[in-house]
Amino acid sequence: MILLENDTIRIEKHESDIPWLKIFTQTKYKEMSEVPFEIQTIIYKLLNIIELEMIKFYKPTKINIASFGNYLPEVHWHIMARFELDSHFPEPMWGIKQRDGDINLPSFELFWQNTLPLITAYEQ
Repeated sequence: MILLENDTIRIEKHESDIPWLKIFTQTKYKEMSEVPFEIQTIIYKLLNIIELEMIKFYKPTKINIASFGNYLPEVHWHIMARFELDSHFPEPMWGIKQRDGDINLPSFELFWQNTLPLITAYEQ
């Protein structure tokens, strides 16, 4: 689900039992070193905003931030709030499932409603 899109980036929600967002560049780049510095700066700022808001809102055990691109060879970043009782913890979300997830989280919609103004304020 696309949450925010402009000429530079796109933020999507990844369907999961944990809060999980992805940031994509609108122009396709294979490696982060190919991304213009101005767009790199935007991505890093967005990662920071989202991480801080996930920590404040969800109070996770850990935040995971990843950029692999082996299956989808274009620059994109994953930001995930992780919890001791989520389905994969302490493994990565791409790893072996450890259990049925047993977490009761506040509304993602409320999280995004609180986070979006911080992101759009940064864009201006």
